[in-house]
Order: sequence, then C-alpha cells, then structure tokens
Amino acid sequence: MNIERVWQSDFHLYGYRTEDRKGYQVNVLQRHQTAANGVHAPVPRERMCAAAVKLRDTYNRVPDAPFFRKTFGLWMAIDHWYETGLDRSIDLDEFFFFDPPGHHELMELGWCEAEFSPVFQEEVVKDLGDKEIVRDTAGRHVLYFKGRRQGFMPEYLDHPVHDRRSWEEEVKWRLDPGTPERWHSLEARMRSAIAAAGTGKMIQQRLIGGYMYLRSLIGPENLLFFFYDHPDLLHDCMQTWLELADRVIAAHQQYVTLDELYIGEDICYNNGPLISPDMIKAFLFPYYQELVGRVRRRQIDRNRHLYVQLDTDGYAVPVIELYRNAIGMDVMSPFEVASGCHVKQIGRDYPWMVLSGGIDKRVLAQGPRAIDAHLQEILPAMRRRGGYIPTCDHGVPPEVTWQNYRHYRLRCIEMGG
Repeated sequence: MNIERVWQSDFHLYGYRTEDRKGYQVNVLQRHQTAANGVHAPVPRERMCAAAVKLRDTYNRVPDAPFFRKTFGLWMAIDHWYETGLDRSIDLDEFFFFDPPGHHELMELGWCEAEFSPVFQEEVVKDLGDKEIVRDTAGRHVLYFKGRRQGFMPEYLDHPVHDRRSWEEEVKWRLDPGTPERWHSLEARMRSAIAAAGTGKMIQQRLIGGYMYLRSLIGPENLLFFFYDHPDLLHDCMQTWLELADRVIAAHQQYVTLDELYIGEDICYNNGPLISPDMIKAFLFPYYQELVGRVRRRQIDRNRHLYVQLDTDGYAVPVIELYRNAIGMDVMSPFEVASGCHVKQIGRDYPWMVLSGGIDKRVLAQGPRAIDAHLQEILPAMRRRGGYIPTCDHGVPPEVTWQNYRHYRLRCIEMGG
C-alpha cells in the first residue's frame, strides 16, 4: 500500500493518506477527532468540564445563562475573617459557592509589577519602630507595618527608575527575555495548559499593562513628568516591555491557542483616566497593537476569537471605546461603584462587552437588607442581558464580615442560577 505523509493545514497535524479509500476515511476522521483538542480546534461542548461551559456561555453573552460563580479580592479580608470566627479548616470555594476555574492562567509576564528575572533582593532599608521601609522584589521602597505585608495598602516611597542611567544599569537587564531562569518550567507549565485546553477551559494569558508597568518602574507621580521630560526613555521602557511579552507569549503559543489576553492596566482613577487619551495613544497603543497583532497571527487555531480583557480601577467608562478601537478590548473588570461605574447602565450602553465586577464593597459591609436591595437592582437585569460575572468591585475590605459576604454569595445563587 502506498502511504504519503501530508500536512493537514486546517488542523495543524500530520496525517496519512493511503490509496485505500476506506482507510483514508478512517484517518481523516481520526484527524478531525484529534484536532478538536482545545488547541487545534475547540473542544465540543459535550466534552467540556462544567465550569468551562459556564464561563464560555458568559463570554458568548448568552442571555439568561447562569452566572459564573467567581471569587475576587478576598485577600484583604480573609485574615480578619479567621480572627472573627471563620473556621480555618473549611473549603472556601464550597463555603462561598464558587465554581472551579473555567480558565487556565498563563503567567510569567507580571501583573502589578514588572516581571524581573532576577528580581531585586528584598531587604529592610530602615527600621522605624512599629514600621519599616523595605526594598521589595520590584526595587521599590515601601513603608510597611513591621511584620505585615497584607491587609492594607502599603505606601510606596521610591521606585527603581529615576533616569536613563538607573534604567539601564539597575532595571532593563532584569527584563531580558533570554534569561535562562525564565524558561526552566516551560515544558511542565505547557503540559498543564494543554491538559486544561483538552477540558475546554479558556486559556488566559495574563500580563502587566503598559501604564501599570511604567508606574511600577517610575512611580505614579514621577511618571507624569516623564511623559514630558523623558519621552524617549519611556519608549525604550515600552519597547522592552513588548520584546519580553512577545517572546514569552510566542513560546506559549507553540503549545496552545490563547482564548484571552488579560491586561492589568489600572489606567483610571475616580474621575477617569490618569493620563490623557493622546498620551495613551502615543505611549501605550503602538506597543499593544504590535503585540496583539503578533499574537493573533501566531494562533494555532486561526479561527479562534481572542478576547482582550482590561482590568482597571476607577471610572473606566471614558476608556472603553478607546481600548476597543485600538486593540479590540471586549471584556472589562472590576467597575468600582464609588467612582461612578454602574454595571447595569454600562451593560446597556455597551451590549458587545463582557463585564465582571460592579458589586459595591461598601454595601456588602452594611448588612443583609442593603445587600438584597443592591443585588436586586443589578442581578436580574444582568442575567437577562448575559455576559456578566458578579464579583466585588475590588478587594473585599475587612469591614465586610464573612457572614455578610456569604449572604451576598447565596443571593447571587438564588438570582443567578
């Protein structure tokens, strides 16, 4: 029998063509089955895990689909809850009714800080009695309560980049994509990602956004001066960001097709963006557009929609269309209510967008009656709309008791399926 090895481009797999028509049909069928592995083509719905089905229905904005039950921001409250009677032995996912993950996270590109390799060595710079100044692994000088690193917002006193000399001598080389330590765990991480894709989970690449990255290097106040005084240095920083992000994501894309690019940006405050739209377009978007374009061109499954999610605090409405038009942003979180974000109205104004967040942390501290009224205003309408995940609008503060938080989670189940 004459056997010819061929490339099946639709599925990115090798197959075998034979002169035996029956055998050829069997081989084609096998290739089709193998292709639907979550990498080369989507896993059929009936083979997806339950969490993946729910999350994908959310991203597809299916009206009246049950809410995906997701945790967000418990790190600020959990220690206080244990101190006030929450049993440390309980399974928090079961107790608060969270679904298992419907996605698989790919990291290695930072979130609130740049992904240094090697990181700065952490050390105490100054002892202030009940407080201390610490140089953290991101090279910042941070004022902490002595012996505490969580449960409060630290005060950042200094950042590693002051000028071009400090950038080149102390920082830039830590962002070299060729550092061997970056790649030691690649094979193991990709085995996990391929297995997750095989259950239908969304493969999500997380990365620090350009504004958050620059802020972590320079500091929020000094950065505003750098836009005017040192634009060339900022472009060098962003080109370095692009080269690292592109190399890491390209390596991941040799193994899996990405479903989502999730950008930690924090570009807004209580009245809108922290820098002007013109600055966003000049200093961030050229690098975003280049990266997103490369990612889309490299996808193994070329037909897969790549969701782009933006995470930003503050009043986010002014940047929605900006990021949509520039990079195809179609998911956003967490919509802080105190800044004026109201997910019900935003959901009406932007029917194409997937939303996550928008549950007012201040109301969760007020007790069951206030919680019920707040959720009744939001959840029924958002379930009818689809494309919404109810979560707290930022970190859950210690003022929210665990009893109130569980009440909120129970009401989410009752109203959201």
